[in-house]
Amino acid sequence: MAATGNEEQTLLPDIEEEAEGMEREMESEEEEEEGMGVEHSEEEDEENTSEDERENEAEIQRLEEQLSINAFDYNCHVDLIKLLRQEGKLHRLRKARQKMSELFPLTEEIWLDWLKDEIRLTEDESEREKVYELFERAVNDYVCPEIWLEYVQYSIGGMGAQGGIERVRSIFERALTAVGVHVTKGASIWEAYREFEIVILSTVQPPPGSVPSQEQQELLNAQLDRIHTLFRRQLAVPLMDMEGTYAEYSDWADDGVPETVTHQYRRALKQMEKCKPYEEALLVSETPKLAEYQAYIDFEMKEGDPARVQIIFERALAENCLVPDLWIKYNTYLDHQLKIKDVVLSAHERAVRNCPWTMSLWKSYLLALERHGTDHQTVTDVFEKALNAGFIQATDYVEIWQSYLDYLRRRVDFSKEWSRELDELRAAFARSLDYLKQDVEERFSESGDLSCTIMQIWAKIEALHCKNMQKARELWDSIMTKGNAKYANMWLEYYNLERSYGDTLHCRKALHRAVQCTSDYPEHVCDILLNFERVEGSLEDWDAAVQKTGTKLNRVNEQRARVAIKEANQARQEEEKAEQRRKAKADKKGQKKSQKANRTGDKRKAEDDGEEEWGEEAELPSKRLRGEEDFGSTATEELMETESGLFGRRAPPPRKTEPPGFRKNQQRASEAQREPQDVSKEQRKDENSVFVSNLGFNLEDPEGKLRTLFKGCGTVEQVRLVYTPKGVFRGYCYVQFEDRLAVPEALKLDRQEVDGRPMYVSPCVDKNKNPDFKVFKYNTSMEKHKIFISGLPYTCTKETLEDLFKEHGTIKAIRLVTNRSGKPKGLAYVEYENEAQASQAVLKMDGTMLENFTLSVAISNPPRRNMEEKAAPSRILGATMQRQPQGARGKGRTQISLLPRSLYRQSAPDAKAENGTVSVPHATLTDGVHGGPGTTSLDTQTKSLSNEDFARMLLKK
Repeated sequence: MAATGNEEQTLLPDIEEEAEGMEREMESEEEEEEGMGVEHSEEEDEENTSEDERENEAEIQRLEEQLSINAFDYNCHVDLIKLLRQEGKLHRLRKARQKMSELFPLTEEIWLDWLKDEIRLTEDESEREKVYELFERAVNDYVCPEIWLEYVQYSIGGMGAQGGIERVRSIFERALTAVGVHVTKGASIWEAYREFEIVILSTVQPPPGSVPSQEQQELLNAQLDRIHTLFRRQLAVPLMDMEGTYAEYSDWADDGVPETVTHQYRRALKQMEKCKPYEEALLVSETPKLAEYQAYIDFEMKEGDPARVQIIFERALAENCLVPDLWIKYNTYLDHQLKIKDVVLSAHERAVRNCPWTMSLWKSYLLALERHGTDHQTVTDVFEKALNAGFIQATDYVEIWQSYLDYLRRRVDFSKEWSRELDELRAAFARSLDYLKQDVEERFSESGDLSCTIMQIWAKIEALHCKNMQKARELWDSIMTKGNAKYANMWLEYYNLERSYGDTLHCRKALHRAVQCTSDYPEHVCDILLNFERVEGSLEDWDAAVQKTGTKLNRVNEQRARVAIKEANQARQEEEKAEQRRKAKADKKGQKKSQKANRTGDKRKAEDDGEEEWGEEAELPSKRLRGEEDFGSTATEELMETESGLFGRRAPPPRKTEPPGFRKNQQRASEAQREPQDVSKEQRKDENSVFVSNLGFNLEDPEGKLRTLFKGCGTVEQVRLVYTPKGVFRGYCYVQFEDRLAVPEALKLDRQEVDGRPMYVSPCVDKNKNPDFKVFKYNTSMEKHKIFISGLPYTCTKETLEDLFKEHGTIKAIRLVTNRSGKPKGLAYVEYENEAQASQAVLKMDGTMLENFTLSVAISNPPRRNMEEKAAPSRILGATMQRQPQGARGKGRTQISLLPRSLYRQSAPDAKAENGTVSVPHATLTDGVHGGPGTTSLDTQTKSLSNEDFARMLLKK
């Protein structure tokens, strides 16, 4: 009702304004010429005001609807409160603030606005009590000097009530305890307290010229003592501007400053000098100042003053409330050093409200509640909140359940045969197993308790405390059926339980089952069974154990032998394949050399796709330009003249416009071809080189640009550009430095843009010696401090992402994912300083909108890269080709056989294809397609084939 009345009061000025507007409108009708302009302006103002109100109301409804879907949207709460306060919707504003305060600790700004609004609406004493309650909630969220100062000033307004002065003093004392040692802001509380007491002193002083009674003199002396005490207490605390306080006390005290007070002041002044460097560092640093606060905390902990340690922790947490490690350190200090119930539990409660996703904070909270004797219902409520906190790992739920079960177990009196606490413990164990199986597995695809730790603890409690071995055996049977029967350590745990609390029969049965099922350490289990029978068993038991263990070990040895043979065969096959690859490469090079030596005018011109200008295999497949000759292309397709049996060529296609830099690159390629090959190989130093790829084919003066680009890494000795036989730059090269130390610096230039394309820089590694070498610079496992963002607009930049995500923590790096041409893919990675900041960003930003694009934000967990797959076997051109999987650099340009089958007769196993280049050491026709010497079989000598030979082979039936 009070809120409704307040809303009516706020609407009265609007009604009066409307009435005044109507009066002005009537006057304007009588004096139309004089009042026309006023009338129009008033109507426009009213229309604009009503339109703004409709827009704000629509926005308020949208925010309320969004909060009904996701109540944990912090920014949505803040925006709703601002709009409601702007529109004067007091009742709805109060409800919005209440809902937000139940979910989150409120900031100093939000609390001060709320308190000031409520203070303005306060009319009688009953409403003042509600404001007092609101102040109590505010000071419990964070230790804030401004809120405490507002609290004491508000309490002074009620000092006229019964007991008002004592209440004000009580609040002042609590404020001094909370923030009185705050180095920079604590002095304001001390000064306000002294001013209050000085005002009280003026009320008890007798009028001038009168003689005070004994009672009045006692009151006067007591008040003077209070003021003296406040001065002395303040001067003993290291605070800013201590010198001014000391001078004020010197002027105020009639008898001067006592020696003891001066001594305390000097000691506090020395302490203040020690604190000044840390305060100055905080003053000049930027938020969140975590490193500076950490150094300050370490200093105060070494000094050992609990009050000062507590206040510096609180100051750090006010600016770093989402850092779980800081809360853990603070709570650990309070648990082991301060041990004050109200302070400890308040800190734990605030920690889990700020960082609810951190399991260790909930775990320490439960322990603190138990340690300080909190009632059982409160502990249970806190545990239920922990289950709904949204942990990010399945194992976190296992640990929080273990903590709660430990608490319940400590409540049980096992000396009694039955108790309500024991039934509650068993019910909690059963519920934990169901929860992990259903809720946790549904969310994480695993229970988080692979070794069934909770069931093991339950079984041990049943056996040890309840003497219920039947229940313990049932639990262990369930444990073994969950995939743990193959592990020796699980069987030995069960055996030790039976050995301690069971009987010999079940011990023997457990060991026999262990021998039968164990696969990791069978010898150890067999030895334990034999030693058991030596001590406990009869001759029949011994014979059975010997037979069972012998059979098991023989079977294990046979399996190991088969595995060893298989591994040896695989190793031999790998060696043979490697040898075949080396031999195929050598044969191919030899054939190409003979092809160049025996080339005549009647033979076709071969395209040397695999040979580089510096005598090595290309690491990237060549990219074909339009108009370039290539086998199988329609522009250079071979025609057969059946009448003469000769081959002819089509007329060459019309000459196309050459790309920019073509002639320069072609001239440079011809010059590189004229250089001695042997000298180049001697000059090569792979350990001093890097491989540069993904450059533009039409790059102007690539050598000059690359020398300029890499000169900051070290002295560039040579740049080995790779060209096609036509003289077109292939887009990759080798950069060799004089010093090996320049290579790591050069690798840092990976993915730097060159003419609008990302340049790839990788180590120069010989693929013949290291066929499995692969470079991938980014982590492929889960990184909890890094988030992955998808659904970004293609126009998004790093600056946009930084502005969007920096409010959730300190950003260390941002990476926009692009394709090979440098165009964005709409994906990005943002790396934070710690896991908490990344988790906060996921909670707040997932599902938000950016330029009409819905963002998907998650913790970075890339799919595992399959590095073991090799390229599948491929056949020679003309053979029946199997479907070739995509290689490491994508799908090949063609998978079509372009050679007639009649030209190919297979006589040896297929060769391996690596990176799209086929090496065929044992084929019936090796290089005839490319114009080189062909072989008709492995038994005959190699000889050249003419065009007539090819025609006869094609026409042969």
